[in-house]
Amino acid sequence: MVRKTADVELGDFIQAAGLFVRRVRAAAASQGLSLTEASVMSRLAREGPATTAELARAEGMRPQSMGTTIAALEEVGMVERKPHPTDGRQVNIALTAKGVAARKSAKDAKQTWLAQAMEQLNERERGTLFAASEIIKRLVDK
Repeated sequence: MVRKTADVELGDFIQAAGLFVRRVRAAAASQGLSLTEASVMSRLAREGPATTAELARAEGMRPQSMGTTIAALEEVGMVERKPHPTDGRQVNIALTAKGVAARKSAKDAKQTWLAQAMEQLNERERGTLFAASEIIKRLVDK
């Protein structure tokens, strides 16, 4: 067997990771949300309510662009504006009950797809995949 060069192996890994992420996202695509909208909702679910400026910083966007994203999510009932608990000049963005339900539905769809896909793997392959996930977490946390 011919050994691949490091560049080819890295390219293959990047391509495989990208395909995996796209496939997992596609499993939950029924929500009709953009990638940015889904990311904002995910952040709100993980970290709780935040101001538009805080969300923009966290997502690496301009506040004006985040304002547009928030307006779109608000229009479909996924988020709502609430008074900031300590600063009356600011407003927090929070998930609505509909937003929480949409996040749960998307998460369930992703997990269902992955569980079904992993049924095709043997026990050793599943173990390798789970071990790789721990390594990948360490890489992205650096």
